[in-house]
Amino acid sequence: MDSGRLFPRKLDRARGSVDMSHGSGGKAMAQLVREMFAAAFANPFLDQGNDQAAFDPPAGRMVVTTDGFVVSPLFFPGGDIGSLAVHGTVNDVAMAGARPLYLTAGFILEEGFPLADLGRIVDAMAAAARAAGVPIVTGDTKVVERGKGDGVFITTTGLGVVPDGVAPSGDRARPGDVVLVNGTMGDHGVAIMSTRENLAFDTAIVSDSAALHTLVAGMVAAVPDVHVLRDPTRGGLATTLNEIAHQSGVGMLIREADIPVRNEVAAACELLGLDPLYVANEGKLIAVCAPEEADRLLAAMRAHPLGRDAAVIGTVHEDPHHFIQMETRFGGRRIVDWLSGEQLPRIC
Repeated sequence: MDSGRLFPRKLDRARGSVDMSHGSGGKAMAQLVREMFAAAFANPFLDQGNDQAAFDPPAGRMVVTTDGFVVSPLFFPGGDIGSLAVHGTVNDVAMAGARPLYLTAGFILEEGFPLADLGRIVDAMAAAARAAGVPIVTGDTKVVERGKGDGVFITTTGLGVVPDGVAPSGDRARPGDVVLVNGTMGDHGVAIMSTRENLAFDTAIVSDSAALHTLVAGMVAAVPDVHVLRDPTRGGLATTLNEIAHQSGVGMLIREADIPVRNEVAAACELLGLDPLYVANEGKLIAVCAPEEADRLLAAMRAHPLGRDAAVIGTVHEDPHHFIQMETRFGGRRIVDWLSGEQLPRIC
């Protein structure tokens, strides 16, 4: 059938908004999918128009992850919910040491949501997927009544493949191991909070949202037996280190002076009453490796643009209580516990 006869007028992306017919399964929904999503995400799998994507599995161990994104505000310095959905899912796959292959995406849209804003999100998501080299191969769209959503929610699934000899896992940290990070902590969470609260600082604070899979590829090429990879998103560095310590049955000692935090982020956290160790990140990772591999891994991280500020921040040791201890700038020690409560709502 001639698509011009089926859809005589294009979506009014500039002035239109989502209505219930866009989730009805009829002509309006087909037009939204065709002109908004399929046009932006076009690739050979999606272009087939099926409700699934079929592909030949590659050699190696497969990795799959699922995530949901409900960030508020939807647009923030350094990104938006669309690019964040791609980066977050690619990174979850990459933390297995895997090469991301494909993404799927589901959209929950609220009645009345402006098509112009939806277009911005979809375009940003498509650009992030193209930049990462990871196509969105299938998806779904639903519409809920006004007041029963919050503009747009996105759910994603990522598929990847792990090369032979690579097996990072949260239960593999061992006493004597070294703990590294690839850069500054807290950028994303502070960017979200400053936008939400309409706070202005002398220096712009921008989200660190980024796809980390090429950084990880360089790391595992240099040190195939990296023990742990984990991205410190919700709950930040402190909570993620506690998760690893409990999974591995160990303790850790980190050094406050060695943890990279931008001066403007530290200042904003002080103003907002936040601890940067608990603030979310979206373009950062934690790596744990054997001590004899630490220098090689650090060099590989610093050779990549997303690892220029990489640093060794601590060590793993035996501890039946699985405590994370921090050596403070003043020479004392304190326990860095799990995040209690909700320090920064709706950051991913």
